Amino acid sequence: MALTYWLRGCMRKPVLTIFYQYDPWNATIGGIQSFINTFIKYAPDTFDLRMVGTGGDPAQTPGEWHDAEYMGKPIQFFPLFTLVEDDTRGLVPTSVKYTGALLGQTLASDFMHFHRIEPTLATFRWPGEKTLFVHNDIQQQVSAAKNANSILWQRFPALYFTLERFLVAQFDKVISCNSNSTQFYRQRYPRFADRIDDFKYAIDPKVFAPLSPDQTQAAQATVLKRLGLPADTRLILFAGRLHPQKDPLLLVRAIAALNDPTAHLLMAGDGELKADIVAEIEKHQIQDRITLLGAVPHDQLAELHQVASAFVLSSVYEGLPLAILEALSCGTPIVTMRSGHTPNVLTVDSGIVVDERTPTALAAALGQVVDHPDAYPASACTQVAAPYQADQVIGNLFEDMLSRWQVA
Repeated sequence: MALTYWLRGCMRKPVLTIFYQYDPWNATIGGIQSFINTFIKYAPDTFDLRMVGTGGDPAQTPGEWHDAEYMGKPIQFFPLFTLVEDDTRGLVPTSVKYTGALLGQTLASDFMHFHRIEPTLATFRWPGEKTLFVHNDIQQQVSAAKNANSILWQRFPALYFTLERFLVAQFDKVISCNSNSTQFYRQRYPRFADRIDDFKYAIDPKVFAPLSPDQTQAAQATVLKRLGLPADTRLILFAGRLHPQKDPLLLVRAIAALNDPTAHLLMAGDGELKADIVAEIEKHQIQDRITLLGAVPHDQLAELHQVASAFVLSSVYEGLPLAILEALSCGTPIVTMRSGHTPNVLTVDSGIVVDERTPTALAAALGQVVDHPDAYPASACTQVAAPYQADQVIGNLFEDMLSRWQVA
């Protein structure tokens, strides 16, 4: 065994390949994309990294490996096809296109990370250690009762679980950021229960960190001036896809119900519901209280977290949204519907969980946080986020992989 490891060490590093339907250099807002980006940034040099994604640059040749660099890390990138806009759903879901393009390929490596289960139809017989990351509460995600227009599988839940039962046996590890999904998988697949565990999302502490009170005041003044808003404006931030899962229309109605001219909602992100959101804003005549920012780069998003009085998420279902942890890491309190794992991590002084899915209830919670900032101090928020620091979380994941590589 020792000789095998010595020979491996002399010959090459272990290879990790990440599979997901996006382009790291042209990423839009999304928790999975942000997690993978941070994962790559904090990856140790003891591994060779590869990424199988989609090409945001039409000049980039699909179906070929490209030597590249991301966040200072050398990485090989394999775009399966060109996808310029990954925020808007087409007639054929991107996951279906990605799975189809992966069929017939042989892209196996020592370690393979998957962030959706569908593409693993193509990888069932590939050698190497496979890990499935589960980012949502899967029971809620496929429940048509929650929001039938959110994902295609909500129309065919029985077919999804049949496919999942077939595919799950190939994974050496299934790890979920949502404790409900972890328990669900353990109960559903008792034969593989020892392979199923929790994992923590990773926040980049070099990007998402609180400012001092003086710095916050200066940054707020700068942002408000840039947006053309009055100096007494209190900012409420939403960041995510404009997608039925996030239920941004409920949020717009909540801002109308809040009826506070000093509270202003910033919506960072893009997606298929943009036109509906614009129509809803016009319907309630609150054009002066909501700003649609479109896609926002990650570093600029951190600045918005730092100056916001609250971060809000109105999702129908979630795992543990990375945006929640990023806001908390910046010292910003949370207002969220009761969905996903967020209610399990929030404390009474770091945010509010709303049980009633109505504009009035959400508006009341927003008003409570914005009007009483002393009840939600930055220190309480950062304390909740502390266990999710990227260097520790990602370092532990790679240490575990390396230890398995050493004894294989």
